[in-house]
Parts: sequence; structure tokens; C-alpha cells
Amino acid sequence: MFENPGREERCALLKRVKNIAVIGLSPNPSRPSYGIAAALQKIGYRIIPVHPAAQEVLGAKVYPRLSAIDMPIDLVNVFRSAEFIDGIVDECLALKLNALWIQEGIVNEPAAERARAAGMTVIMDRCIYRDYRTECA
Repeated sequence: MFENPGREERCALLKRVKNIAVIGLSPNPSRPSYGIAAALQKIGYRIIPVHPAAQEVLGAKVYPRLSAIDMPIDLVNVFRSAEFIDGIVDECLALKLNALWIQEGIVNEPAAERARAAGMTVIMDRCIYRDYRTECA
């Protein structure tokens, strides 16, 4: 059964990352992905939006997929439903990315275990901003 890393490891991850690719970042300010990404941006993280249909979100260029991003990615934060996680893990592994944060309410244990077995740090079913604010700030 999948278990998230403990508080210390999650906070260490959030302290060392700078660039966060946010898959499923909506251009709609009423969506949770937008609000959380905006809050992370205000803290000082560089947000890299990933969305197949948008052009710009939070003042940043939007990329259609991870492989199109032309800068380092320290962490992938996912706002897509569980059935998309397998493909996201495939892309992360192909790109040799190190860390994956799957937002609260999204669970795909086989994909998370596969990513972890390949050496990725994986956090699943937790809110990145809530963890930052309540456990790491």
C-alpha cells in the first residue's frame, strides 16, 4: 500500500524546489488549480502551467505537455483525475524528473508506486499549498 513521505521529507522537497510544472492548471480563477498555483507563485515558486488549450495563465506561458517545457522542472504538481496519472508518470519517467505531487482527492496507487520504484519522490492525495502553509512555512 502506498504511503506518502513523512512531514520532514515533504518539507525538504518544498524548500529545495524552485520550478513547479502544474499539469491541469486552469486559466479560470475560480478553479482550485488556479488558486493554489497563484498562492505558490506569491510564495516565490516559478509556476510552469501545463494545459493543452490555454496560452497564458498567471502571467506565464502555457505548455501543452511536460516534454515541451524548455526550462528545468523541479517538481510536477498534478490537477488531473486519476485515470490520467499513468500517462503523466510515463512522461515524468521519460524526462527523468525527480518529484511528483498528486493533489488531494486524486489517487492512483499503481502509478504512484511505479514512479517511486523508478526513483521519483511521490506525494499523493495531499494539497501542496496546505502542506506548505501548515507544515513547512
